[in-house]
Amino acid sequence: MIPTKRLGALAAVFLLYSCGAFFNQPLDRTAARVGEASRSTSLLKQLPPAQEPVEVAVYNFSDQTGQYKAIENGSTFSTAVTQGATTILIKALEDSGYFIPIERENLSNLSTERNIIRNTKQEYIKNLNPNEPPLPPLLYAGLLLEGGIVSYDTNIITGGVGARYFGVGASSRYRQDRITIYLRAVSTSNGEILKTVYVSKTILSQALDANYFRFVKFQRLLEAETGITQNEPVQLAVQDAIEKAVYDLVVEGIQKGYWASNQGRDIDQQLVNRYFKEKEEVQSIELYNRIMRKKPANMISAVGGVTLMNGDYAKKNPGYMMRFEYQAGLNKYLSFGPSFSFLELNNGEQFYNQFLQLDVNGRFNVLPDDNFSPYLYGGGGLVLEAGTNKDLETSFPSNFYKVQYGAGIQWDLSENWGMNLFAEHNYMFTDELDHQVQGKRDDAYFNFGLGLNYYFDLGNKNKSKSKAVQQNEN
Repeated sequence: MIPTKRLGALAAVFLLYSCGAFFNQPLDRTAARVGEASRSTSLLKQLPPAQEPVEVAVYNFSDQTGQYKAIENGSTFSTAVTQGATTILIKALEDSGYFIPIERENLSNLSTERNIIRNTKQEYIKNLNPNEPPLPPLLYAGLLLEGGIVSYDTNIITGGVGARYFGVGASSRYRQDRITIYLRAVSTSNGEILKTVYVSKTILSQALDANYFRFVKFQRLLEAETGITQNEPVQLAVQDAIEKAVYDLVVEGIQKGYWASNQGRDIDQQLVNRYFKEKEEVQSIELYNRIMRKKPANMISAVGGVTLMNGDYAKKNPGYMMRFEYQAGLNKYLSFGPSFSFLELNNGEQFYNQFLQLDVNGRFNVLPDDNFSPYLYGGGGLVLEAGTNKDLETSFPSNFYKVQYGAGIQWDLSENWGMNLFAEHNYMFTDELDHQVQGKRDDAYFNFGLGLNYYFDLGNKNKSKSKAVQQNEN
């Protein structure tokens, strides 16, 4: 039995951890404040000033999903996303500095007010001042922005974790939704669609709770519970997505020559290169944040690790291992190649010696396009004695045949560099590796290693720039 004091201390740790967000919980009314900035607001603020802003008109940037807010019981007529996306878009256009938004959403209200002003001038002011200038004409837009919120996907990822022991428990749950918008620029002179950009934004909801349920004395029950739920505001997610879409539209317009900054062509080219590099990286990430990358076909690896003998002696001490390996890709799933290892097997004073290990392995990559992937491999090899231990008997052979198989994980650090971690079992076709013949099983040993990988393609030397940046510069 665990003492009650220890359980109380453990419960206090869980409760305090879970209540961390409550130290700043809202206990009183707060005054109105300036609206929060999204993560993409800084992108618009950091754009170089425009050489000449462009007049744009936005009639309606609407919610095209038709979805209503989901509730557990009953029904609701509240929409899932904000209906004020047009207002958010106009604010983003102002913040960019590359566009002059023109009122078109409530054009009827503007026309009515101008008619009132015109009639008033004609009937009253004209008699007092014949030289009163006429009402100036409305601005017209050279560019029309269209599009909208095209999807709101709920529960694309849900999950959680929890544990309970002796009445003390804690759990965490999360849910991820996703919103998608499209924004297109249309020329008012001929109706040509100049550019279309597509942006998605995830919306995260989290819940964390902890509880304590325990009889502290006879017929005395202690129960405590706390928790916190945090939901990312949908309106702020829509704002973030719209501002990112405006930023993308500005940069792609610079790349196409529709507008420019006043900082010169070199600054514009740097901005465009950064954007297309980011775009290429984002396009390598799938929906669930799996980083997908087309790897070069060949790999060389340098590995260091430990060995563990599994032979006829009871005592098993770890040894060391160094390995160099080459793998040639047959396709993105399969590769094949040799490896050379220098290792030590150690059973303490009873047996220790150094060996050279020559292997040929076939390898299967489970997730070949992922940034983080498990793999399986196997093959055959030869082990040669390389030690100088004079206490070992010389009547035993000095080379042995074996098979090996193993599993590991590899993760890419960059386009050409990566790391791998693996465990390997080597099974001998003889019981004489440790110079002791005993029992029915042949000798075996394990290798555990951590390595540095270098990926390369034979004959492909133009790797200094990404394909997207090269195409853009051309």
